[in-house]
Amino acid sequence: MTLPLITSPHFYMVAVPAVLLLGISKSGFGAGFGSLAVPLMALAVSVPDAAAILMPLLLVMDLLGLAAFRRDVDLRLLKFLVPFGLLGTLAGTLLFKVLSGPTVAGIVGVFTLVFLAQRLAFPPKPDDPMPRRELGALLTVTSGFTSFISHAGGPPLNAYLIPLRLTPLAFTATVAYFFFVVNLSKWIPYAWLGLLDWRNMATSLVLMPLAPLGVWLGVRIARRIDAKTFYRFIYLGMLLTGLKLVWDGFIAA
Repeated sequence: MTLPLITSPHFYMVAVPAVLLLGISKSGFGAGFGSLAVPLMALAVSVPDAAAILMPLLLVMDLLGLAAFRRDVDLRLLKFLVPFGLLGTLAGTLLFKVLSGPTVAGIVGVFTLVFLAQRLAFPPKPDDPMPRRELGALLTVTSGFTSFISHAGGPPLNAYLIPLRLTPLAFTATVAYFFFVVNLSKWIPYAWLGLLDWRNMATSLVLMPLAPLGVWLGVRIARRIDAKTFYRFIYLGMLLTGLKLVWDGFIAA
């Protein structure tokens, strides 16, 4: 018996760059670009199907990221982030069938663009106070929620982490460990919601070789880039993500 899978050339035209972008973003380089993966794939399949197809790929990417950056994680910060991220995935589970993917995408996109506008209008200074932990908790819950709905948890989390002025490696490692836990927590809810069917899993296996390739490319770049350039790429990724999510949520819909 042959497993069913997606065979449309149009799907693979958008899925291949989407998976590579997601893998590169897992290295920390271009963090924010990964949130484009589901919107890109949604050009060919539904948002729930795109999110389900990416689940096994995310697991492989997360494991590779953990191995590459295991010595650089900020454990104290991670212990603060993880519980709120898991609370966000719980909210995503309960609201998945109530809120549409485009609605969530549009909200995340607007938030992302407002954050970037604020950073450009009021550039950070070395003596600026660190963001309050209450704000960090709210943004991290939002990150867990949007990650569950459409794997777009990067922009809200970045909005909290960027002002902390972490080194590129500490930023990358902490994000990698955070999303490993968050993505792992999605498997049972995704199965419960009926998203992990044979068609999506078989399609994911076809795309699997691209997962380590994307992470490898990103890791090589991330270890050779200075902090200023690193954060410029994060801003660029967030800008493109924000524009695409707003388009999907409020214009194309």
